[in-house]
Amino acid sequence: MKKPPAYWNKAKRILSKRDPVLRKIINKFNKGYLTSRKDPFFSLCRTIIGQQISTKAADSIWSKFEIKCNKKIIPDTVLKLTSRSLRNAGLSRQKINYLKNIAKSFKNKSFNIKNLKKMDDDLAIDYITQLKGLGVWSAQMFLMFNLNRPDIFPTKDIGLVRAISKNYKTSYPPSERFLNKISKLHLGYRSVFTWYMWRSIDPIDVEY
Repeated sequence: MKKPPAYWNKAKRILSKRDPVLRKIINKFNKGYLTSRKDPFFSLCRTIIGQQISTKAADSIWSKFEIKCNKKIIPDTVLKLTSRSLRNAGLSRQKINYLKNIAKSFKNKSFNIKNLKKMDDDLAIDYITQLKGLGVWSAQMFLMFNLNRPDIFPTKDIGLVRAISKNYKTSYPPSERFLNKISKLHLGYRSVFTWYMWRSIDPIDVEY
């Protein structure tokens, strides 16, 4: 059975005291928490597939991708799949290239996941984005869902921005000044804040 990140319950208590708006959302989704498979290659593949599409569309393509991989999401399996087979799963040419590139990087060990453990969030994002197809948003998702970093604030995430606008009754998109205010209010546990913002507009949990 999966457990919440070690910081989760403490973060809920602290953020509930700081922010009455968030407190109501935490109480509504009190039993939920951020989950991860702890499989870095799986997480990065899932992140690539989820780029710039809805959760529903990403889930549909992911299911087809898993079938193509015979439920074995490992570099060798992805490298053996033809581009045609992956396109039939709903993947674009660009995303196919990204998946193949990541698979090669894991297989030849040019990307070493262990290096991230020694890095702070900014350095880790710089390291991850060296991989073709992984931008800042993708790196942030990886840090949140695979490494369970507690203080990630992906301000370019459409769902997060939409949720902030809705819950705090501010403009869409929120101003830079307002986002900075929200960031400071939840500093230290912005991953937790982000997760609850997502839940407030989409009760279906996301897992990378």
